[in-house]
Amino acid sequence: MLNLDFTKRVVIETDKMNWVASPSAGVFRKPLARSEEEAGHVTSIVKYEKGANFTAHKHPMGEEIFVLEGVFSDEKGDYGPGTYIRNPPGSQHTPFSEQGCTIFVKLNQFNVHDDQFVRIDTTATKWLQGIGGLQVMPLHDFEHEHVTLVKWPAKEDFQAHRHFGGEEILVLSGEFRDEHGQYPENTWIRSPHLSEHHPFVSEETVILVKAGHLHEKSLGDNTLKCSGSNLN
Repeated sequence: MLNLDFTKRVVIETDKMNWVASPSAGVFRKPLARSEEEAGHVTSIVKYEKGANFTAHKHPMGEEIFVLEGVFSDEKGDYGPGTYIRNPPGSQHTPFSEQGCTIFVKLNQFNVHDDQFVRIDTTATKWLQGIGGLQVMPLHDFEHEHVTLVKWPAKEDFQAHRHFGGEEILVLSGEFRDEHGQYPENTWIRSPHLSEHHPFVSEETVILVKAGHLHEKSLGDNTLKCSGSNLN
């Protein structure tokens, strides 16, 4: 298992990681957290080379994707940079990329009742005013889980706060900061239930945030395992 103690803070600068070959030719991964080699809870950065594809497969407990570069595709459509995708538990697809792409993927981490298909082009979605100078773009909410894009203007200094249910961040652009360190583009941060920090930035920064979903895992449900293949 990799990084599945949800009571611990994890920070990974993914640009410093090497790509690892997947079972499919032309598809490579940077594993951030996973419970098994090819099944169960997985969080990773995945790269499809031009023309790469996977055979049809199911996601027993769902799949969540944010397209970072290029165009990711399946039989339902083509998804360019900035597309947010949710495929619910039991869904199936045949992914591929004609021109190549890089995606952020979370597998088998859904609530069994979270059954929405979601496709959001964040490049064509309006930002909403958040607290202070922040702009926010809500992407998905289910019970205690909230997924949002947050845009920080240069020199924004946010109040210190605590995360009930924990928080995950992927830095999409700029550099995110808090009292614990500095996190450049493509850094993944996972902070546990009831963690605290005082975030700020010096330059405009955009982050993908998931919050409120780690409470049960921090209490011991941190080894989700299920049948099926993690093909992304």
